Amino acid sequence: NPPGGPGIRGRPRLVRPITVPGRVAELTRDCYGKLLAVLATPTRDIAAAEDALADAFERALSRWPEDGIPANPEGWLLTVARNRLRDLWKSAGYRTAAPLDESNYASTPLDDDMPAIPDRRLELLLVCAHPAIAPNMRTPLMLQSVLGVEAAAIATAFAVEPATMAQRLVRAKKRIRDAGIPFVLPERDDLAERLPAVLEAVYGAYSIDWQLAPQGAPIESLSAEALHLALLLAELMPDEPEVLGLAALVCLSEARRPARRTADGGFVPLDEQDTGLWDSVLIARGEALLRRAHERRSPGRF
Repeated sequence: NPPGGPGIRGRPRLVRPITVPGRVAELTRDCYGKLLAVLATPTRDIAAAEDALADAFERALSRWPEDGIPANPEGWLLTVARNRLRDLWKSAGYRTAAPLDESNYASTPLDDDMPAIPDRRLELLLVCAHPAIAPNMRTPLMLQSVLGVEAAAIATAFAVEPATMAQRLVRAKKRIRDAGIPFVLPERDDLAERLPAVLEAVYGAYSIDWQLAPQGAPIESLSAEALHLALLLAELMPDEPEVLGLAALVCLSEARRPARRTADGGFVPLDEQDTGLWDSVLIARGEALLRRAHERRSPGRF
C-alpha cells in the first residue's frame, strides 16, 4: 500500500510526519561535514564557516515550519551559509585580513536551482590530520568539524575541562587558517603519510568508549561517531585496504555491544556472551568489508 493509503482491512495507514527539528537533526548528522568542507575551502577558515552554517541551521528551524522543508534542503542550507559568509567577507575588517575572489561568495537567491554539492569531507579529514596540527587535537578536531559534535561532549570523552577543549579547538582551527593548509587531496606520498593519523583518530575515538556503559548516549560514548567516521572513510576510499580493515574492525566490535555488559553494567566475557544479541546486520557489513580488504593482499595494522 502507498504511504497514507488503505492499511489492513481497509483501515487508513498512519504515517508519522517529518518534523522540521527531526529533519534538521538528520541533516546535521548526515551533511554537516560535507557542507562545512565546501564552505571552508576558499578561505580555510573553519571557524567562520561553522558560524555561517550554524546561522543557516538556525534559520531553517525558524523558516521551514512556515515555508515548508525545501526540495533540496542541503542546497538551501549551503546558499544561506554562503550568503552569510558573503556578508562577513564584505566587512572591512575581514576584507583586510583575508582578501578573496568575490565570485566565491556572490549572493544567491534561495529559489535558485542548486547544483550537486561536492563531497569534500575526505579533504577535511586530511586537513585535520595535517602535521601542523597537534597529534592530541586531531581526533577532537575531526569529531567537531566532520560530525558537528559539540566541544563539551568531546571534552567529556577526553576527560578535559570543556573550556580547555574549546580553547584547543579554536587554536587548531586558527592554525589551519593561518598556516594556509589547503583543502585538497595530497599527493600519494603525502596521503600515505597522513592517512594513518586519520585512522588512528577514528580508532582512538572508538577505543575511548570501550569501557563505558552501553546505556550511555552515543554522543557521550563516541562509539556511534567512530562507526560513522569509519564507514564514511570506507565510502570515500573504497580501494584502501587499511581503511576497509578499520571499518570492518569497528563494525564487528560494535556488533557485540548489546551483549558486552549485563543490565547492571558488569562485563561479560566474549565466550559467555549471548550471541543472539549480536547485531547481525553489522556483522554482515563488517565481514563484507574484511573480504574486500583481504582481496587487496596488503596486510597492515588494521
